[in-house]
Amino acid sequence: MTSLSDRLRGVIGGSLKGGPHQNQDRGLIPSAIDVAEVLDGDWRELRGQRFLVVDRKYGPGHRHGRLAMADSLPPSGGLWRNVSLLSGGCLERAERVEGCPATLLFIDLETTGLTGGAGTYAFLVGCAWFDTGCLRTRQFFLSSFAAERGMLEALTEAADGIGTVVTYNGKSFDVPLIDTRFAFHRMDTPFAGMAHIDMLHSARRLWRHEDDGQASCRLSLLERALCGHVRDGDVAGMEIPSRYFQYVRSGDARPLAAVLEHNRLDLLSLAMVTARAAQLLEEGPHAATTAREAYGLGRLYERASMLTDARACFARAAGLDSDLRADPITQAEALRAFAVLSRRERRYEEAARAWRQLLDLRRCPPGFVREATEALAIHHEHRVRDLRAARSFALRSLEFPVTTSRRDAVHHRLARLDRKIGAAMQTAALF
Repeated sequence: MTSLSDRLRGVIGGSLKGGPHQNQDRGLIPSAIDVAEVLDGDWRELRGQRFLVVDRKYGPGHRHGRLAMADSLPPSGGLWRNVSLLSGGCLERAERVEGCPATLLFIDLETTGLTGGAGTYAFLVGCAWFDTGCLRTRQFFLSSFAAERGMLEALTEAADGIGTVVTYNGKSFDVPLIDTRFAFHRMDTPFAGMAHIDMLHSARRLWRHEDDGQASCRLSLLERALCGHVRDGDVAGMEIPSRYFQYVRSGDARPLAAVLEHNRLDLLSLAMVTARAAQLLEEGPHAATTAREAYGLGRLYERASMLTDARACFARAAGLDSDLRADPITQAEALRAFAVLSRRERRYEEAARAWRQLLDLRRCPPGFVREATEALAIHHEHRVRDLRAARSFALRSLEFPVTTSRRDAVHHRLARLDRKIGAAMQTAALF
């Protein structure tokens, strides 16, 4: 069985030997003019290797659903102040890389396979960046395997001076795959050491949706929910590799026009979703419009040790100081996060109130209930000095499945409380 590499070398690379007109006559690939016209791009040559570049510009008035591009542009300084929190809270790393401002470069690949690996090629590399009030996209199309090295050199030029790369699930797929292609050609990847924002992880915190009963955060769902854009006639992701192989076999690039448009829409959505998250971090807790968004924003602040903002977000999500309506799970998560953070900051009474509200929820995860009862047992024993209430909460914590060590600890606490209660009764009897 031949490998994918052999197929591409033999079919694409080998077909170029006869020149564009001979290739068209043989039915393998169209002439250079035909491919450029179909995909509306321009040929670029590096060291004798030719590949296609497709540029687009989306001005401030361009609308993506109900949002205009102007709604997503970064501030005049060129970057949102807290955008680096989306990469894990490393403010210094994302603000400046080798003395250069951290310009964002959005990356999205279309590949010959959906699982990655050494035999998978990125036949389309889509890039986007904000530039003087607009969003620019540049797509590098690999029309011939022989041109891959030249395409990678052009990608290195595009990444020059960039401080942060932004992807969607790119830490698991896009960046490792493109790094593999650079390694194959013994080239240094431009993304080594570069700050990386994988928006999938932040999006899961901020906008996780239920899709067919399962938690889902697909970019197409976010595009619809946040931007109000519904794609019409979009090519399904699973069809994209087969369309490229159809081009390889027939030389007909027309089915790939929809693939390039799909890639551009992904870049637009990625830029706007990133902008929405960055704007939330910039404006603070009261910018959240839903309980899930407030809770996710709190998680991002907490990870960056911005605890005051985190507590405010958790309070909003839990309905403690807002009228945001939360589903039971989000409310339980927010109450737990608020209680844990309050306890860490020695706000013990606020933590206890949150734990009690959590116990009053109708649909509260058993693990949260057990944690709340244990926390309240400790609070009433050591701070309030209400031993009977502490004993009641300790007994309730045994109603849930626990490990042997945890059960032993609860029994130890009960024995200690019984001794304290007995001693208190004896002292009271003396007086």
